[in-house]
This record gives sequence, C-alpha cells and structure tokens, in this order.
Amino acid sequence: MKLKKVLALTLAAAMTFSLAACGGSDEGAAEAPATTQETGGSEEAQAPEAEEAEPEAEAPAAAGVTYASINLGEDYKDLTTTIKFIHHKTDREEDGTMASLVSKFNEVYPNITVETEGITDYQEDSLLRLSTGDWGDIMFIPAIDKAELSTYFIPYGTVSEMSGLVNFADEWMYDDMCYGVGYMGNAQGLLYNKKVFADAGVTQLPKTPDEFIAALQAIKDNTDAIPLYTNYAAGWTMGGQWDAFLGGITTGDETWMNQKFVHTAEPFKDNGDGTGAYALYKILYDAVEQGLIEDDYTTTDWEGCKPMINNGEIGCMVLGSWAIAQMKAAGDNPDDIGYMPFPITVGGKQYATAGPDYSFGINANASEDNQAAAMVFVKWLVEESGWCDFEGGYPISKTAPTSFVFDGVEIVRNIPALEGEEDYLNEMNAESELSFNAGGDAKVQRIVEAAATGAETYDDIMADWTAAWNAAQEECGVEVLY
Repeated sequence: MKLKKVLALTLAAAMTFSLAACGGSDEGAAEAPATTQETGGSEEAQAPEAEEAEPEAEAPAAAGVTYASINLGEDYKDLTTTIKFIHHKTDREEDGTMASLVSKFNEVYPNITVETEGITDYQEDSLLRLSTGDWGDIMFIPAIDKAELSTYFIPYGTVSEMSGLVNFADEWMYDDMCYGVGYMGNAQGLLYNKKVFADAGVTQLPKTPDEFIAALQAIKDNTDAIPLYTNYAAGWTMGGQWDAFLGGITTGDETWMNQKFVHTAEPFKDNGDGTGAYALYKILYDAVEQGLIEDDYTTTDWEGCKPMINNGEIGCMVLGSWAIAQMKAAGDNPDDIGYMPFPITVGGKQYATAGPDYSFGINANASEDNQAAAMVFVKWLVEESGWCDFEGGYPISKTAPTSFVFDGVEIVRNIPALEGEEDYLNEMNAESELSFNAGGDAKVQRIVEAAATGAETYDDIMADWTAAWNAAQEECGVEVLY
C-alpha cells in the first residue's frame, strides 16, 4: 500500500481510538514501544500495488558504508557534518540523557554534530514526516510496509552479515537486506511488585491463567493494592501490550504468529487447556469482570502508575521489559520491582518472545556524508553508548555488556512470514480492522468495557473477531489451511 493510504487510515484509526480511550492523554505514547511484527508492523498496510517496481536493495548505502565495515574510533574521524535524529523518547530529552549521549559520542567524533528531537505523538507524526521527507538523517522506523523500506532507508548490510553483530537483524528485512537496528530489545512479560505478592501470600509466580486470577484475588483480599492495573486510558497500553503475547508465548510455536495465524480458520477458539489467543485475552476479561482492576478504568494515569507500583499500590501491570527501568526509578523501592513470564504454560514450559523496540533507520535521501555519519552514530549507540542497558533492555549488540536477566522462561522468536506472504498479516489486519500488533488498541479496550458493563460476553467478542477474520481471509484471498 502506498504510504499516503497508510497515513489516511492511521489517522482515522487514531481518532477512533482516542474516542474509545475516553480522553486518555497522549503523553504515555512518548514512551510506548513500537508494536513491531515480522511483517512490518503497519496499522493498515497492504501489499504493494502490482505496478510498483521491486525495491533495489542489492547495494549498500549510497555512501558505500555498511555497519560491519565501520571500525568505531578509527574510521570517519575527519568527517565533518551535522545530522539529525528524531525519536519518541521525549523523557530522555527532558532528563538530559540525549544530550549526554551526544556529548560522549563527540568525545570520539568531535566533528559530527548531532541534533536530536523527541516527538510526543511519534506513531502519527513520524509517518507524516516520512511522507514529506522533512525529518533528518536518523529516525525510529514507523509502521510502514516492508516493501517500502528501500524507498526511505538505506540497508546496514545483509541479514546474514548483520545477524553476527546484532540480535533481531531480520526485524526490518526486505530482499535479504537489514534496514533497521534496534536501540534496545524488549522481552514480553508482566511487571510486578514483589512485596505486594509476598504480602498477599503468593509464594510462587503464577504459571497458568487460573493461577494468575487466583493471585490477583489474593492481592485484593489481603492487601490494599490494585491487583492488575489496566492502563486503559493511555490507549497504547491495550493492543500494543496484550497483542504482544500472541504467537510463541501462548502457543509455544514460533511459526504461529507470522505464518499460521492468517491461514487459521478459528484462531480465537477455546483450546480448553489455557493456551492460545482465547486464553490470552480472557485473562483480561476475567480480571475486569471479577473486580480485580482499578475502580475506574477510564481514569488510569500512565505517569501516575509508575510511582504507584514502586510504592506497592499496584500488584502488576502488562508491560514489556522496556518499562522495568522506569518503574525502578519512580520511587524509593526499586528492588521491589520484578518481571515475570506471562502466565500461560504450553506443554510444561513458559515462553517469552523478545524483539527490538523501535529500530534506527537511516535516510535514503540524505547526503553521502550524512549517511556515513548516521551509520557511525547508530553503531556507536548500539555498541558503545550503554543506552540499551541503561533502559533495562534486552540486548541488541552481541558484543556489548548487558545486565538483563529473565530466568525461568524460554526465549523464542515469532519468525518471519514465508516468502511471498510478507504482507498477508498487514492485509488481514486492515481488512478485518483488528490490527494485531499494529495499533489495535480499540479491540482490547472493548474487552475491558464489555467485562465491566456486561454488555457482551467474552465468547461473543471472540465470535465477532472470528467472523471478521474469516471475512478478511475471503476478501484477501488467503487460503485457510488450519
């Protein structure tokens, strides 16, 4: 799909979602991770139109530079230019982290001036800027079709070459070229307050949906804490976080999300064993229906929840590991903040997926000097700056030191779509209007609303999703195989 069509649909969706969120602030979106997926993560993306030329990705950057070819601290020391980096980390602009990173970079590369700009509503504004070309030299890649990658960005090198240097080199892959490198990794699980769980008498972390609901009930019965804080009003904390558990975590199958999901007749059916998509979203429905969330979900406060969980006013929240550092820094009890695997067990094992948060993209239309300087700066951020570890992220670099620990869980990947089917999920998301892992916040907010009001049963919602999915399969010509 052309970018302008993605923009139109994204803007329309954003208006709908803001209404559903009952006026929720956009402030939290500045710190929300990207809702990445192996098919490109576009909210309403479709396959490129037939007349589009195939992207030319055989050559590296126009400047002739690749990520692997750069020897940090040695190459490009005489390069003098100014580059601009736009990003969503407004908090790191405000607290001086970005300025500090640039200052440290300039100790090694004093002739490369780096300007940075944090954007609050990044998901929307980055797409608008991309369409105009007015954004600078480095950006966090927004939700676009993978077929459009070579139009806007230069490759870092081949995926096989980059895979030896960084994790998740295939996240923004097209034609076997790597167009994006993550700034930090993000594992999927739940943030929880260790003291709250202990005070509630929960001595072992829950491993199944039933055990998790029982733990929430114990928190409600034995403490003053909110068992599960939904963060409903923020919007992005709904689809952006709950959808992330689809695939390997809930099925144990790394091929389910990007290869089987689109071909499945009933992906939302009850498996009867506490696994799969049905069990995933039912946890949220049951928690709301049984009064195990905040008193008024429409008034949740993203910024306010950080000190609340730090101080023991919240038991747990569904957020990626990117949030660990923020919750630890929000009060005087950083050691009380823990991270647990999602409470679904498949064949006796718990799983977690890990992938990059936003990924650095370098402007294909920048000058050769700026492309080279941008490549140097990205490599320095990934390998030398320590930014990923500072944020508490799952490691991106395969050489940089890390303090990330996530015990008791098997890390899996939702592996990419089959060749020729890269855009199937984008097409299905757009046609069904469910937008899994692509900004589909409204559908998850619907679960909260239905459970709180009794307006719909959970099975009613799943039946509706199934009907929309089946209609999309027919409309998009996607064969049903499972």
